[in-house]
Amino acid sequence: MDQKPAPTDDAILYYLEDLSVGMTATYARTVTDADIVLFAGVSGDTNPIHLNQEYASGTMFQGRIAHGIMTAAFISAVLGTRLPGPGAVYMSQNLRFKAPVRVGDTVTARATITDVISEKRRVALNTVCTIGDKVVVEGDALLMVPSRA
Repeated sequence: MDQKPAPTDDAILYYLEDLSVGMTATYARTVTDADIVLFAGVSGDTNPIHLNQEYASGTMFQGRIAHGIMTAAFISAVLGTRLPGPGAVYMSQNLRFKAPVRVGDTVTARATITDVISEKRRVALNTVCTIGDKVVVEGDALLMVPSRA
């Protein structure tokens, strides 16, 4: 799909009437140690699996992993800035965590419209985060989208 450039202000990128099934957008980010530390501070989730290498080495993951919800937040970046973009409001998000994310991994979040419910101004989307070909988070979302009407 050809993407409009992301707006530089709070302008709406897509109105409900602009959307159709199959439209897709992505957001990619390489996870850093600072991302994990800052997310722990903001969220209050200081579980040592995320912050303490010695502790995390003794777990099934054999090392530190990023917060699953931080990874899922990359989906929010797609929805809030690219498709549908500014003005869209989350109504629900279902998530299934499939694999860990570690410092240095580049996560690509993808959202694909699966249904446009015009009468309710809703859009349903399939959401997935991957590292290369490996799915790390998958799910679906429902958003309320502004209409021109």
